[in-house]
Order: sequence, then C-alpha cells, then structure tokens
Amino acid sequence: MTAPASAYTPSPEWSAFRDYPGNPLIEPHWPEWIIADPTVLAPELTPDGRWHLFANGLRGIYHFTSADGLAWTHGSRPLFGGMRPCVRRIGDRFILFYEHYLSLRRSVVELRTSSDLVSWSAPRIVLEPSMAWEGRFPAVTGNPCLVEGRSGFLLYYSAASVFLRDCMFIEPRYIGVAEGDSPEGPFRKRAQPILSPSRDDPYRNLGAGAIKVFRDGDGFVGLQNGIYRDAAGATGSAILILASTDGFAWMQVDPEPIIRPEGSGWKRAFVYQLDVARSGRELRIYYNARSGWFLGAERIGVAIAAT
Repeated sequence: MTAPASAYTPSPEWSAFRDYPGNPLIEPHWPEWIIADPTVLAPELTPDGRWHLFANGLRGIYHFTSADGLAWTHGSRPLFGGMRPCVRRIGDRFILFYEHYLSLRRSVVELRTSSDLVSWSAPRIVLEPSMAWEGRFPAVTGNPCLVEGRSGFLLYYSAASVFLRDCMFIEPRYIGVAEGDSPEGPFRKRAQPILSPSRDDPYRNLGAGAIKVFRDGDGFVGLQNGIYRDAAGATGSAILILASTDGFAWMQVDPEPIIRPEGSGWKRAFVYQLDVARSGRELRIYYNARSGWFLGAERIGVAIAAT
C-alpha cells in the first residue's frame, strides 16, 4: 500500500519504456536455471568505459561486461556468495550492496567497495533484522538500494516474506528504509515499513516486493515490483512506477505496470527486480523475468526509453 505524497510527477521518459526486441540478453550459467536481480553501470561511470552489470545466480554474484549494454560477456565463476546486488558509484569509488543469507533463518545486507570493479574489499554487514515486522522464519533484510537523499543517504530494503505455493518459494512482504550520513553507514532504520501489501491492490495484494529508487529533478522515482495473485489464482510480479518528494511517502503514478508478464516465453509469469542506467540519449531498465512458476527459468532483458 502506498502512502499519500505530493503532486510531484516524474519526467515523461519514465513511462515510455519499450522492450528491446532481442530480449532476453543474458541466460543463466549452465547448469543453473536462474540469473536474476541485475544492477548496472553505464560507460560514463566506469573506469574502462564499458558497461558493467552484476547479477546473481544460484551460486553467487556474477560480473558481466559489454561494449554496448546488449551483448554481454562474463566470467565462469561468481565473484562471491550473495544475491540481489546493487552497485553505485560514489565519488571515485564503487560500493556493492547485496543480500547474504547467514542461515536458512536469517539474511543481512553486506557491502564491499572497489576502485576498479575488479578487486573488492572484505564484506561488512550494514543492515540486519532487528524488528518484529522484518520476520522471524526467516528474518530478512535484503534487496538493498542506495540513493542520495535530501540530507545524507537512503538505503531501501525488503523485509519479511510471503510464501508462493504455486512456485514453492518466498518473496518479500514489506519495504523499509534506513538513513545514513555516509553511503557506507551506519544506517538508522525507520521504525515501520514504508510500503506494504494491500488486499485490494491488484499488483501488491501479497507482497510489496522490492524497490529501486532514483533522483529525478526535484523528486524521487521508485520502480517497484509488487507481488500479487491474479483473478485466476496464479501469482505474479510486475514493475510499477511511484513518485515521492522526500523518499519516504510514495504515490503510484500509473495504475498499470510499465513492464508486466506477457506471452508464453521468457517473461510469462513474473517480471522482477531491476536497475536503471542512463547513457547518451537513452534511459534503460535492466530486469529479470521468469518463464513459469515452479519449473520456471529466469533471464535478464532490457527496456529502453529514448530521451
């Protein structure tokens, strides 16, 4: 459920994305069947002038590079364990946040830093479950996203979980936010979630899912993949666009998703988490989607808006 917000409206480009006809771009690493939760840096931000993308498979976080952001190469082994990464450039350094399950009962948010996107520091925990609404079995803090706020930095995260019976796995129930004076913390959590599921919401009736937040003019844009059950009883996820003046109170901009499941192919069942990169005159959303429910595979594609 979204909270009331001001009349701030995102730039029109945020509602003008079109799927790239060559999707999907990235397939899972064999014998895995999932490559998910992409986070991306455009060439303007990287040391070598190439596109860089991080995403998780079943064994951990993989690093991909590209000359054009469409044809990707990758190493055969994960950099390190973890899932749901978020990479950001702050000054002349890169910070990679990600979710790490310490056990089946508990996940935390860790960060690593780098000056070249190749060598990374040792991990450090910056967020962990501490409140009742973040769940008990499992207790979850994950899906991190860092953005510079009006004063300091905001670290968005997902918490708690909802079990999807037709898939036999869990997805996030709530979205929270923590505030920090530094991009590396320490972070102070808000006491209550800022986004929650709502029984009457067609695209968030099971879970709030996760959100990626970006500055846009005088406000903030949020791209949220809510978790829902449709009228036929099947579960799903689609990307919604939200707006906020302060990063805390959010309003849904369009009643319908900007990217949703469709067809019988790679994005048949779920459209999941994402990241956004701006390069030249293009704004791109990289996202992962799932081809089915219990037996579905997950791949990464892109939608592009010309500015």
